[in-house]
Amino acid sequence: MTDQTNHSDTDHDDEDRKRDPNGEDQQSDTDQQDESDESDDDKKPSVFQKPLFWIILVIVVGALIIGGVFYWLHARQFESTDDAFVDTHIVRLAPQVAGTLVQVADIDNRHVEAGRLLAVIKASGRDAQVAEAQANEQQSRAQFAQAQAQVTAAEAQRQQAAAQARVPMAAAVKAQQDLARYEALLRLDPSAVAGQQLDQARATARQTAADAAQAREQIDTATAQITVARRQVGAAKSVIDAKRALVDQANVSISDLRLTAPVAGQVVNRSVNIGSYVAPGTQLMAIVPDTMWVTANFKETQLTLMKIGQPVDIKVDAYPGIEFKGHVDSIQRGAGQAFALLPPQNATGNYVKVVQRVPVRIVFDVKNGPDPKRYPIGPGMSVVPTVKVR
Repeated sequence: MTDQTNHSDTDHDDEDRKRDPNGEDQQSDTDQQDESDESDDDKKPSVFQKPLFWIILVIVVGALIIGGVFYWLHARQFESTDDAFVDTHIVRLAPQVAGTLVQVADIDNRHVEAGRLLAVIKASGRDAQVAEAQANEQQSRAQFAQAQAQVTAAEAQRQQAAAQARVPMAAAVKAQQDLARYEALLRLDPSAVAGQQLDQARATARQTAADAAQAREQIDTATAQITVARRQVGAAKSVIDAKRALVDQANVSISDLRLTAPVAGQVVNRSVNIGSYVAPGTQLMAIVPDTMWVTANFKETQLTLMKIGQPVDIKVDAYPGIEFKGHVDSIQRGAGQAFALLPPQNATGNYVKVVQRVPVRIVFDVKNGPDPKRYPIGPGMSVVPTVKVR
């Protein structure tokens, strides 16, 4: 049984040799080829052993270092922030009186000049108030003219009284002189002057003196009348001023019915139309002035070398291909959080230091760059300013 088994195995081996007579030769050739490849790999030098690799590596590293140094030297000359936006003082128009709008200019998103009529409120009897105030002013002016005429009349009466007083005053002087001569003769020679003649001279002197005193009183009375008339003129002028104030007040009330543009700019955010009822303080529309600037909130650590007047490159996000020019106009004295409605209270045990932001005002330079008025740039638009600090 064993012999038969061995015999069968021998027969199978013979068959395998018959089927693949070159099997052993192929295996040996493959082994020789692998050994040859391994010997070739051992003979090739490594990349790190080549001088050219190290030369290129040194050049690349040196170029990177030099480029980094130049970039740092260039970048340290500038301070930039993306926490910046276009800013201006928006003018919001609101009436001072209540009423219905009878006229509203159709100028949404359009530019207007200062003084342009924008809206009109219905008068509702204010024209009559102006007319009444003007009539009262005219009446006071007539009273003023009458007072001035009284002054002229009083001055004329004084002149007339002064003219009429010349005769009694001259007679009083002459009678006094005659009396003085008679008394002088009487002292020299008592028989030179009769007693009746001396008594007549004395009586005449007293009469003429009384007439002169009466004439002076008339002059004084006329002078007092002039003073009274002049005071009446002053009172009438005061009345004119009071009536004029009422006219101005009425005109102001009329002017309050007409809303005009206080500044030149673009009309935005109109919320009313003809027929709308408005109350005092109701916002009708707003005007964006032509004068705009950039408010940039720089970190407080970026302000070390920043000064007023330094040039600024301004890039508006809406126009990335245009570079506007400007300069630092002012730096706010204090961080923004100090002016908040509820300033932070840092006197606590869990305080964490945070770098604060300080608003910096940057003004556009039209002479050195594009004019922002030629582009639809408005408040709130994002910009990226770059300030040259070195």
